[in-house]
Amino acid sequence: MAFVLGLTGNIACGKSTVGQVLAERYGADYVDADRLVHALYAAGTDETCAIASRFGAQLLQDDGTIDRRRLGDIVMSDKAALKELETILDPGVRKAIEDRLANSTAFVVMLDAIRLIEGGLYKRCNAVWVVVCERDAQMSRLQSTRNFTTEQASARIEAQRPIQEKLAHATAVIHNDGTLDALESEVEAAWKRTVAPHLVQSRPP
Repeated sequence: MAFVLGLTGNIACGKSTVGQVLAERYGADYVDADRLVHALYAAGTDETCAIASRFGAQLLQDDGTIDRRRLGDIVMSDKAALKELETILDPGVRKAIEDRLANSTAFVVMLDAIRLIEGGLYKRCNAVWVVVCERDAQMSRLQSTRNFTTEQASARIEAQRPIQEKLAHATAVIHNDGTLDALESEVEAAWKRTVAPHLVQSRPP
């Protein structure tokens, strides 16, 4: 059975960068919950129909998919609406994750999920890494990589649960405020401390 490494952190803290390092350097099977969510926004899915019904048909683009940015603008400023969206998406995301975990042949499966703790998925993990950074870095990344306005970026950061709730479950904390080399060093240290010993024990002689 694979070692499941949970990877989480708040928006724009750099989880995907950590995930890429783990996949490239250590051969971990990268399960990205965010990409699985995006698949649910495709044309004709039950989730797309439910979202259009609840939040308005104006969210449907010409190809029938959900306009994720417009949806984000709606739910990130309304906690009740965000909760309703999570209720629509969670069953499909969880099923997709469980399918990936069940079918992976890798020694380590890395589960990257921003709601790893809130959704209870951390219970499926052998270790949990939390990626953190300063708010200024989050704002800069959201504005430069996603072309968000200051207001849009701030709203998405404020909509996140407090990072302390994630840190309470952390096996390792990865700081991502510096260079890529510094980040890779932190990843290497955390891997040696929290993952490598289990792989030595579990692999056949």
